[in-house]
Amino acid sequence: MPRVNVKADVGDFKHERLQSLDAYRGLIMVSLAFAGFGLAKTASNHLVYQPDSEIWQHVHEQFSHAEWVGCSYWDLIQPSFMFMVGVSMAYSYSKRQELGHSYPRMFGHAFKRALLLIALSVFLMSKSRSQTDWSFMNVLAQIGLAYPFLFLLWRRSVVTQSIAAAVILLGTSAAYEFYPDAGIDIQAGAPEVGVTAEWSQKHLDDIRPPWHKNANIGLAVDLDLLNRFERPKPFVFNSGGYQTINFIPSLVTMLFGLMCGELLRTNRTAGHKLAALLVAGFFGLGVGYLLNISGACPLVKRLWTPSWALFSTGCCCLILGGLYLVVDVMKLRRWSFPLVVVGMNSIAIYCMSMSLKSWTAKQLQTHFGQDLFLLKTSWFDYSSQVDAAYSPTVQSVMVGLVFWLVCFYMYRNKLFIRL
Repeated sequence: MPRVNVKADVGDFKHERLQSLDAYRGLIMVSLAFAGFGLAKTASNHLVYQPDSEIWQHVHEQFSHAEWVGCSYWDLIQPSFMFMVGVSMAYSYSKRQELGHSYPRMFGHAFKRALLLIALSVFLMSKSRSQTDWSFMNVLAQIGLAYPFLFLLWRRSVVTQSIAAAVILLGTSAAYEFYPDAGIDIQAGAPEVGVTAEWSQKHLDDIRPPWHKNANIGLAVDLDLLNRFERPKPFVFNSGGYQTINFIPSLVTMLFGLMCGELLRTNRTAGHKLAALLVAGFFGLGVGYLLNISGACPLVKRLWTPSWALFSTGCCCLILGGLYLVVDVMKLRRWSFPLVVVGMNSIAIYCMSMSLKSWTAKQLQTHFGQDLFLLKTSWFDYSSQVDAAYSPTVQSVMVGLVFWLVCFYMYRNKLFIRL
């Protein structure tokens, strides 16, 4: 079960922890808990009567997942999760080692943590189902599936870790490329696996068959794996095109995070660490982008293609590098406090975000009025209401603030939930 640490001293955390990592984790968890501040839905509302608005189109793109090829801010949420798991491992298991824990004991802990993450994922994904939803595409399950393998690469040399990353990415590419039944008819689509002709013509026209939606080795694995579990009806496809074997290439994202964490733990100068993060970031961006535009491997987050693993990891390195410069090198930390409050209780706010958003919104309306999210401007001595188009943003911010206040209470009372 999750462990609540009631003895931790906030001062100790500030002394020992990489605060830029807490700020990064907080940034991602705030984005998730606040539902992207409702900006995707707000943008959609505005585009109904302003279809040519470039601003709202851009906002909608950045706070929605790419339909297939591409990258948005919202697409970087999951890679950031997985990257930060790797960074954290460099610190957490080194501390356990310093406390005298044996390697077998630490591996047992890693395996237990993996099982808990998978179980928590299944629990959260089943919350509105009539029975257990045995699927493993959620970020927690993906982390859990990869975690023991990540631990086996902990404390290995940079050369060994780099070779492992290359083997995983090349092996993933080979598995997709040589799968014999890959691809669909672009003109006809494949309605039987949720791909309409219109959608395929728009999003798959320049994509080679191995990387088509719901027509690759990943779906073949899931058809065999997921139908081994009891389900109300057979698994046929995932509507978003996500698949269980994504955890294999996403292990590389976690591994690069581990390498960055081990770098930051060294006694090298801050300038050297920052330069390494920036070089790694731009290298990942460049190689991932080149693989995409060359047609060799498209940038598809839903398949966690090798190009996506490199590109998204590059983004994560740059984000961490920027935060490391500001928070840990320049010591400009006051602004990051709201993020750190959340970052130090990421499991708690993630569970609230995944299970309590609708309930919290309903309770707010019950106690403060059904028009709460319309923000009656009569409160501000005006006679009209704020445009209802903004209500998704208002609702998301209010619900997110409730979750943040819970985390703030836990922070003040030194309650930190760990798996």
